[in-house]
Amino acid sequence: VFGQVRAQQKRFIRDKMSLFFTFLFPLIFLLVFGSIFNNQSTSFNIAIINNSQTEFAKNFVKGAKDNAKDSILKIKDVKDMNEAREKLKRSELNGIIELPSGFGEVKGEGKDARPMGTINVLYAKGSEQTGNTLTAVMSQIVNGINKHLGQPEAPLKAVGKAVGDEHLKSFDYTFTGLLAFSLMSMGIFGLANQMPAEKQRGSYRRLRAAPFTSGQLIIAMAIHYLIVSMLSLIMMVIVGVLVFHFNMRGDWLLFSLMSVVSAMMMVGLGLMIGSWAKNENQSAPLTNLISFPMMFLSGAFIPSFLFPEWLRNVTQFVPMSSIVDGFRLIMTEHANLIGVLPQIGTVTAWIVVVYIAAIKLFRWE
Repeated sequence: VFGQVRAQQKRFIRDKMSLFFTFLFPLIFLLVFGSIFNNQSTSFNIAIINNSQTEFAKNFVKGAKDNAKDSILKIKDVKDMNEAREKLKRSELNGIIELPSGFGEVKGEGKDARPMGTINVLYAKGSEQTGNTLTAVMSQIVNGINKHLGQPEAPLKAVGKAVGDEHLKSFDYTFTGLLAFSLMSMGIFGLANQMPAEKQRGSYRRLRAAPFTSGQLIIAMAIHYLIVSMLSLIMMVIVGVLVFHFNMRGDWLLFSLMSVVSAMMMVGLGLMIGSWAKNENQSAPLTNLISFPMMFLSGAFIPSFLFPEWLRNVTQFVPMSSIVDGFRLIMTEHANLIGVLPQIGTVTAWIVVVYIAAIKLFRWE
C-alpha cells in the first residue's frame, strides 16, 4: 500500500497541471474572494445638484464637500442635472443628491424658526439596494442636523446594533466556506478525473495482475490525496492568517481534527466517482451532479437562511453542509468538541458510506 502511495506522490509531483489546481488555484480563489470580503470600507460616488438659492442650502453643499474626505459619500463635480443623470446611467455615479428649489427656507418665527425642505435621493432603476443605503445615510445626516438645530427627538425610534464578536470580519465568516470548497475541489475534481484517465491508460489493469486488491488501491490513493489536501489547506490557512489577518476563535487542535475528517470524506467522494466511471465522459456528469449542489446548498457561499424552508430541510442531507457548519462553529464561534460532535459524527458516517461504495464500485478498467 505505501509503495503505491509513494508512486502516486512521484507521479503527482511530475504533473504540473495537478500542482497548479491543487495549490495555486485554491490560492488564487482565496486571494480574489478574500480581497472582496476583507474590504471593510464602503463608499458611494455622488453628485450634489443644488436648485435652491438659500444660504442654508449653500452651507449644506459646502459642509458636504469639506467633510467628503472622512465621509463614505465621495462627491463628484458635475455641470448640471443632465450630466449627472448621464453619469448615473453609465454607473460613474451611485446616486444624485438633489436639493430642490426652496430647500432651506426658514419657516416660523423666533424660537420656532426652522429651515425646511426635503432632500431627493436619485438612483438608477435596478439599484434599489444602493438607493436604500444612500437614503438611509442622508436620513442620518438630516437627523443630525435636526438635533443640532434643536429639533425635539421623536418619542419612538429604532436603533440598529450589531451583536456578537465585534472583531469578527466578513472574511472570517467567508473563509470557512473557502476552505470547504478547497477540500471539495481537491477531493472530487482531482480524483474523479484522474482515475478514469488511469483506467484508459491501462495503469490499473497492470496492477490487477499483481497481488494487489481494489481495497488496497483505494486506501493508497486515499492516503496520498489526504496528504495533498492537507498541504493545500495548510497553505490556505497560512495565507489567510498572514495576508487577511484571520483570527481563529476556536481551538487549533479541534480545527485540525475537523480538517482531517473533512478531507477524508471529500477524497472518498472523489474515489467513489472515479472508481465507478470507466472514462471522463461518465465521471464529468456525475462530478457536476454531486459538486454543484454541495457548492450552492451547503451554505459555503450563500447563507442557508435565505433558502425557502423546504430547501433548508434538504441542505441537512448535503455532505458538505456538516463540513461548513463544523468549520464555522470552531473558527468563528469558539465551539468545543461537544459543540461540533454532531458535525464530526455526520462526516464520519459519510466516510464509512463513501469508502465502502468506492471499494464495491471499483472497476479495474
